[in-house]
Amino acid sequence: MSKLTGAQILMEMLKEEGVDTIFGYPGGAVIDVYDELEKTDINHYLVRHEQGAVHAADGYARASGKVGVCLVTSGPGATNTVTGIASAYMDSIPLVVFTGQVPTKLIGNDAFQEVDIVGITRPCTKHNYLVSDVKNLARKVKEAFHIARSGRPGPVLVDLPKDVVNATTNFSPPGEISLRSYNPTYEPNIKQLKKVVSLIRTAKKPVVFSGGGVVLSKAHEELTEFARKGQIPVTSTLMGLGAFPGTDPLWLGMLGMHGTYRANMAVTDCDLLISVGVRFDDRVTGKTDEFASQAKIVQIDIDPTSIQKNVQVSVPVVGDCKISLRQLNELLETEECSDRAEDRQEWLAQIDEWKRTTPLAYKQEDIIKPQYVIDKLYELTKGDAIITTEVGQNQMWAAQYYHFREPGRFITSGGLGVMGFGLPAAIGAQVGAPGNLVVDVAGDGSIQMNIQEMATAVQYNLPVKVVILNNCFLGMVRQWQELFYNKRYASTQFHHTPDFVKLAEAYGAKGLRAKTPDEVEKVLSEGLAHPGAVIMDFVVEQEECVYPMVPAGAPIKNMLLV
Repeated sequence: MSKLTGAQILMEMLKEEGVDTIFGYPGGAVIDVYDELEKTDINHYLVRHEQGAVHAADGYARASGKVGVCLVTSGPGATNTVTGIASAYMDSIPLVVFTGQVPTKLIGNDAFQEVDIVGITRPCTKHNYLVSDVKNLARKVKEAFHIARSGRPGPVLVDLPKDVVNATTNFSPPGEISLRSYNPTYEPNIKQLKKVVSLIRTAKKPVVFSGGGVVLSKAHEELTEFARKGQIPVTSTLMGLGAFPGTDPLWLGMLGMHGTYRANMAVTDCDLLISVGVRFDDRVTGKTDEFASQAKIVQIDIDPTSIQKNVQVSVPVVGDCKISLRQLNELLETEECSDRAEDRQEWLAQIDEWKRTTPLAYKQEDIIKPQYVIDKLYELTKGDAIITTEVGQNQMWAAQYYHFREPGRFITSGGLGVMGFGLPAAIGAQVGAPGNLVVDVAGDGSIQMNIQEMATAVQYNLPVKVVILNNCFLGMVRQWQELFYNKRYASTQFHHTPDFVKLAEAYGAKGLRAKTPDEVEKVLSEGLAHPGAVIMDFVVEQEECVYPMVPAGAPIKNMLLV
């Protein structure tokens, strides 16, 4: 047993947890932590804003499958993380956020750079800690990582007062963590699974609805096997894209407000909806009274509080998605419910007709269509890139026109919808999955929210590519104003935007621009082949809309198609 400072104990615990990467920004309250960090082999990425640190840790977690970690100072450093923490909380991303704090004796005295970050983040963290005694530090750090990565993952914040960081105590690793009040259920109830199999046996028009929980539990292979065994078409949430191959004949496309016609109609018309790792967000369900109103609904989720929260279900199953799907596949074999192609023939034919008569479509003419840029990006990358997005029209076009074959390839702020997420998330993803091509699909509005992180990408030689769909508008809000507010474009048009090519060059990156359709492929090819960071500016149709679109509060079958 050795005597260490709090900062040294923190480093020991980070190494024990296998942390090799931290995104952060130093300050007075954490200067001693940074001094110890410098003596370790842990890689630190100095961002340009604390919000960028959390989004980068988020992207890193999704791309690597590890817990993302960030470190910031007290006061404004801590409050600048709140948006990123809230986004990770909504999307169930495992993060541990370390914040500096004023010495314990000054807490509550309105000291310089003091905020109650534990109180501020209580509604948007899975759990958080204020460490008031150095003797408890090691255990609290161990608990933080355990809580972040287990059950339904999420962000955990650990607040570190300066005197606790500097205090010394005898250190020994805390060992295994067991929390009496926290015991996630991984194994599903077999009786409930047998009920699901019984419903599958009698269903004429079943649909599988997968979400982010399938991605997080790495259940994509089990999901694919399940769908193919039962010949059941699959749709997903925005967060679930990639869990089922986007090129498979059973793939319906995304569901919801900007979902495909065939996905929305199939869910409206189905008689069995098997939902896995979803929480029935309002953007998916539309008017809940008419959502899958003819169907028996199965909901499989590791979080019991998500079940029955937004829609009534016929068969609830609490359990890990991967374990649950694996056991369902075994039951389908023993109950002889697999290979149902003949039984599903009429249903699959109906879906094929919807796909044929009302596909996702656009018409490329003289001005660059944003959909065309995504189409070409998919074609040139052969679907192998990791795509991050900002939020808005760019996000929806990426979801619709880039066809994801595997999980971890689509990284976006789903629940909170954070503009400025994509670039720092791309940086984190590039660190978490080195050797992969990482592309941030952005809008000219959202990219400016965290454009400063281009300096981070250049400093660390991270070859992230940014594809800007530049329409000189806050496109999604403008679309709503066009459709529902008689084209009163109130504060949504940018009458001045920076020259993104020059801005890229100012940061030390490469800048490219396409103004005509015949320049799109050339710019993409050059930008994707460049060994460093790139900003590609595509001047697109200013008043292009994302279709299909379900108006707010309407049933998902009531789609605007043009």
